[in-house]
Amino acid sequence: MTTPIQPRLTQVFRFVRCSYADGVAELAYAFDNGEELVERVRFPHAPAVPPAHAAAFERALKLLHLVAGVSYYKAGVPPRIEVAGGPLDDATADLLDALYLHGLAEFAYRNGLDLRGRIAFPRGGATQAAAPALKLPARTLVPIGGGKDSLVAVEAIKSAGGEATAVWVGNSELIAACAARTGLPTLNIQRELAPQLFELNRLGAWNGHIPVTAVNSAILALAAILYGYDSIAFANERSASAATLEYEGQQVNHQWSKGYVFEQLLGDWLHAQVAADLDYFSLLRPYSELAVTRAFAKLTPYFDVFSSCNRNFRILGPKPADRWCGQCPKCHFVFLALAPFLPKPRLLQIFGRNLLDDDSQAAGFDALLEYQDHKPFECVGEGAEARAAMYALSQRPEWQEDALVARFRGEILPQLDVSALALEPWLQASPEQRIPARLRGALDFFA
Repeated sequence: MTTPIQPRLTQVFRFVRCSYADGVAELAYAFDNGEELVERVRFPHAPAVPPAHAAAFERALKLLHLVAGVSYYKAGVPPRIEVAGGPLDDATADLLDALYLHGLAEFAYRNGLDLRGRIAFPRGGATQAAAPALKLPARTLVPIGGGKDSLVAVEAIKSAGGEATAVWVGNSELIAACAARTGLPTLNIQRELAPQLFELNRLGAWNGHIPVTAVNSAILALAAILYGYDSIAFANERSASAATLEYEGQQVNHQWSKGYVFEQLLGDWLHAQVAADLDYFSLLRPYSELAVTRAFAKLTPYFDVFSSCNRNFRILGPKPADRWCGQCPKCHFVFLALAPFLPKPRLLQIFGRNLLDDDSQAAGFDALLEYQDHKPFECVGEGAEARAAMYALSQRPEWQEDALVARFRGEILPQLDVSALALEPWLQASPEQRIPARLRGALDFFA
């Protein structure tokens, strides 16, 4: 029987091996000389890897091994990292150093850790030859998360006549229902965490938020090569790049792996090292949360299946009885963001209650407004957008008497500069994006 380790006392985190056979990727890790932690990612009905794609597939598999390791590394955050096969080329080490440092910044903040100077992937390996174009089919993987953003991305791509597949990782019935509603072909990939990770948590491992979008991105890069897709279109809006707070000189962003810096790092790496014609990008990058929400407000066929409430997607613990718990930051923000763009009765029908007419919800909405608190550690819009949405409601008779809108008018609004509260600037597109030419017609959906 293996002697249990004390994860916080370990000295080395090891990337032991990775392999792929018959639709299953195996990713093995270890602390010190302890037992292997083996994660498995299952690709359904996987075709054989074409010989011309074998080298690209191997590179993407190695990237997935390195990226998915963040789930395990954080259990002990030991001072040394070892990678089987030796040092990484500098571009790969740069990508991983940035991902682990910034993607774990919230985890570090909440646990009172400082990872600066501690995360250092072994570097100095041979520079990889530039990846060739693989003549991948002109079709797109669109990750579905169950919320409004990915559904807007789907409909924008459909409006431009693009061939696409709705893809998700995990076994959420809610996401499956949203994917089915899109009418697109679907692809459901399974990720099985090493079971020992939960035992390490019981033994006192460090625990907290990881950059799961980065892990899913690496899974989908491998899927693109395996199944034949030339693009991966996430639905991360520009608000995702805004930090949640600053702590001891470091920006802490809950959504770092949804932000534009990571999109650029990974997109460039895939072009250089996997396939010159594999595009990784966010279709919603030019837009704020409010602009995306305005677009979603027109997509009535999804109103009875979508949910952004994160309590639906817990690995462990209870889930809400319906699609909206009505208590969490995601419920608060989506309600507030939709309110300017939907008739009030329709919004109350979606949520089953009026969250803005409930005094007990004041603290949650205050955090969204960055009033006496910082923005929540959740995938929500910027404080300035939330203030613009609340100001818009405060000017509308049908909302003015609701408890939290009235409180905003009486207590918070007098402290704000009204000239900075207009909704319209948030509905304008930014030029910042990496959308490939063949899909830019999808942006007309937002006009």
